[in-house]
This record gives sequence, C-alpha cells and structure tokens, in this order.
Amino acid sequence: MVTDTNTVRQAVILAGGQATRLRPYTDDRPKAMIPVAERTILDWQLDWLAAQGIEHVVVSCGYRADVLQDHLGGHSYPMKIEVAAESEPLGRGGALRFAADHLPSRGHRWLALNGDVLTRFPLEEMVERHVTAAAMATIALAQYRTTWGIATLDDHDRIVGFVQSPRLPYWINGGIYVFEPDVIPLLPEKGDHEDTTFPQLAVDKRLAAYKINGYWRGVDTIKDVNEATEEVSRLGW
Repeated sequence: MVTDTNTVRQAVILAGGQATRLRPYTDDRPKAMIPVAERTILDWQLDWLAAQGIEHVVVSCGYRADVLQDHLGGHSYPMKIEVAAESEPLGRGGALRFAADHLPSRGHRWLALNGDVLTRFPLEEMVERHVTAAAMATIALAQYRTTWGIATLDDHDRIVGFVQSPRLPYWINGGIYVFEPDVIPLLPEKGDHEDTTFPQLAVDKRLAAYKINGYWRGVDTIKDVNEATEEVSRLGW
C-alpha cells in the first residue's frame, strides 16, 4: 500500500547507539544526547520535526536509555513523544522495525532519522519526491564533503591554490528516510536495513533518492561536534 497524500505526521528517531568514537561525550549518555550549541542533538531534531508538521515521534533507544527518558520527561515538546527501549541490541534495521511497531498509525507513511543527524530542509519536498517516484522508501542524500584540503592544479601540474573541505560531486546517505507502511515487514528483526531491505528495494525499483537542498551534518566525531556548534550558532537556530 502506498499512501496517496503528500503528508507525513509520524516519525522514528534512532537514538540507541553507543558511539564509541565520541567518547568521552558518550561515556554517560547516548549519542543523541550530546550537546551542540548548548542543546542536545535530539532537541534540535525535535524542533525541526515539529516545524515540518510531525505530530508523533517514537524515540528508539538502548544504550543509556535512562538518560534519554529523564531528559524527555523533564521538557515539554509540541508533539507526542513515546520512548521504545530495546531489551537487547537489534541493529539499525531491527531498531527501525521495533520502533515502527509503536507508531500510532500503522497504515500511514512515516519518517525515520538517525539520532546523530542535524538538518534543516523542507520535508514536504522530500515527501513529494517520494510520492512522485511511487517509492516504498526514499533516502535523503547529502552532498559529500571531504575533510581534506584539495589542491588545484594548472595544465602543467603546478599547484595554484587550495580549497579546504570542498563539496564533491557525490551523494551519501543522509540518514533520513520516508517509508510507506508496507516496508515494515521488509525490515530485519535484527541487523542493518542497508544490508538487506534497501538493496532489495533497489532491485525492485522501489527505492528513491531526494537530494537535500539545505543544511545537513552527521555528528560522528568530536570534530563534528565542534564544527556543528559553530555552524548552528552562525545560522542562528
């Protein structure tokens, strides 16, 4: 079944990872609870989701779920938030399937995003792309930005300058997805959807892409935390 309206009102946030590369930040909290510009990644995500019309969010968690639950319980948000705590690690695909079982409208389209993503773009554009493509799932793609400086050369291979961390003509998985309800039984009970579900949907030509036209950053390292803090502050979120 493909939902025929260009809307999405429910979302899942995957917030269960331990994020060892972000220690010591994650010694006592899950990755989604890391502060960026004095607010948690999770709170920035919830702000964006609320502004895009999301009314119900299921937060899937595992590692240090107590910290996340305490935080959500101590704040008010403009949507209903439910916590789905895994009793054992399920992998990202398993966590998606587990959290989807807690969505209020099982027969309706839903959004999912990784708990380490900061973004701002018009969600309605992504949903429109999803509907137009008659997709079972649509992946938001972010333009790849290298962490290295790139040397520019002339016709004689003389270096004429450098460009620091340019965007390259490649697109990577941005960790944000629009799903039709029928995708749920296709997700693994344990494991990664990128190894199973997405390759099969690609073969079936039911997997679409949406190129993000706006801000996006994945927060995977301490350097990312510092750079994201500077960017968010500069953008005036």
